[in-house]
Amino acid sequence: MNATVLSMDEIINAICLHMAERKSVHVEEVQVELSWDEDTGYSAEVWIQGRSQFLVESNMIEAILRYMHSEYGIRAYREDVRLELDEEITAVITA
Repeated sequence: MNATVLSMDEIINAICLHMAERKSVHVEEVQVELSWDEDTGYSAEVWIQGRSQFLVESNMIEAILRYMHSEYGIRAYREDVRLELDEEITAVITA
């Protein structure tokens, strides 16, 4: 199986594109900050038009799946995506 690794920047791009489409705003209006916490796991804080929203890991994976399909032409499923933390957060997709 081939594995694709998305950098932290690509994960942020995926979330920006996903949220811009969902909220019907320009992608430039979306800001994202990724984080990891021992208690809550992976999350993303998203700012759109001055409002803040938190995404949990499953929301992040949904954005990554859509990004993989639109940008790479790869149709992956939730079980194919694994978020990892080393020096930065990355996503490993095995599809």
